[in-house]
Amino acid sequence: MLEEAMTVIAESGLASLTMSALADRLGTSGGHILYYFGTKDRLLLEALRWSEAALTGERRALLGRRVTAERKLDQFLELYLPSGSRDPRWTLWIELWARTPGNEPLRRAQQELDRGWQADLEELLAQGVRRARFAAGLDVPGRAGELIALLDGLSIPVVLGQPGADRTRALASARSATHRLIERA
Repeated sequence: MLEEAMTVIAESGLASLTMSALADRLGTSGGHILYYFGTKDRLLLEALRWSEAALTGERRALLGRRVTAERKLDQFLELYLPSGSRDPRWTLWIELWARTPGNEPLRRAQQELDRGWQADLEELLAQGVRRARFAAGLDVPGRAGELIALLDGLSIPVVLGQPGADRTRALASARSATHRLIERA
């Protein structure tokens, strides 16, 4: 159900999604979907949580890999950035961001999901410092926050399909900026 909701939201956006249309795609009733989710905001949030749970597993596996810190950082960038225009996960994020200013439960959930990315990137950078791959004086929380903000900024034009914005260019820009932001030992 959540996977199909992600697909519909990515195709048409949350504003045009109706519970009855989603129910038709799933072969169930709108009431059945409302029973589980109550509102479209709740459906959006649960679809995003479901998607992010899989990525959390991938990030944690990345942290445990026996590769250099530089390689882990590059793999983190690849995992973070959208696959392309209308990436379903990223479309959900954009929909969520648009709704958080006036919705306290969504804002708290968004912060919780963001903290997972931030914490895992901090751990990755800290591993690099401990293994003398990154500079000993690296401001790990500060640099992680800067990188997350940079990745968000590079991702949005890709997801929106803006001219000249694609995953390849975004990844190249992220790698270039990361090289300048993360001092090597």
